[in-house]
Amino acid sequence: MGGKLNLGINIDHVATLRQARGTIYPEPLEAARLCAVAGADSITIHLREDRRHIQDADVYTLSKKCPLPINLEMANVGEIVEIALEVKPAEVCLVPEKRRELTTEGGLDVIGNFQTLEKTVQRLKDNGSIVSLFVEPDKKALEACAQTGAQVIELHTGSFCDATDPEKAEALLKKLIAGAECAHGLGLQVNAGHGIHLGNLPDILTIPHLDTLNIGHSIIARAVFQGLENAVSEMLTAINQA
Repeated sequence: MGGKLNLGINIDHVATLRQARGTIYPEPLEAARLCAVAGADSITIHLREDRRHIQDADVYTLSKKCPLPINLEMANVGEIVEIALEVKPAEVCLVPEKRRELTTEGGLDVIGNFQTLEKTVQRLKDNGSIVSLFVEPDKKALEACAQTGAQVIELHTGSFCDATDPEKAEALLKKLIAGAECAHGLGLQVNAGHGIHLGNLPDILTIPHLDTLNIGHSIIARAVFQGLENAVSEMLTAINQA
């Protein structure tokens, strides 16, 4: 990997808990502050089209008051692109989005949507945000990512993390390793995220050239039992020990 491996915390599911009852708590900003105290490097929020967890108001509040850099995940949709241009997050990660999915199910079709993605990438870059594309570890897709002008790719680790068959898992991990090598060779920063938890972390850390791991669900789930600061610290300790 070389250098420090950064940890970004996705706090979407703090907002999920709030939205379940339509209350004003728990507050994502407070979660971001606790993550900062625990040593996290950045905060990820996903402003979905259906606003199922993070709301527009959260984006504006966090953009002004969050103690850590914000990584705004979003689909390449006009109204949300405009919000990103207004709040100017440190990083924008463009992701695919389906209304009925429980969570993001795979990587962007960068080749099939190249022209629209290229335009959005340029607008966001010109506005001062680093742009990341959430993709599968496919050579042609990664080459297309570089051609859009994006500076970063986030490898979709979900298929590997969810695999129950050891042989399939091994094959998927090899693809992630090859994808990271390819992306690095193209001059792209390599991040990774989706489905990462303490159990599969050692395998994830065999992926070369990683700059940032973006982890949400498993940390928020641990926080239910032991508190958010402890859950973030636990993950950081595991990363540093590995």
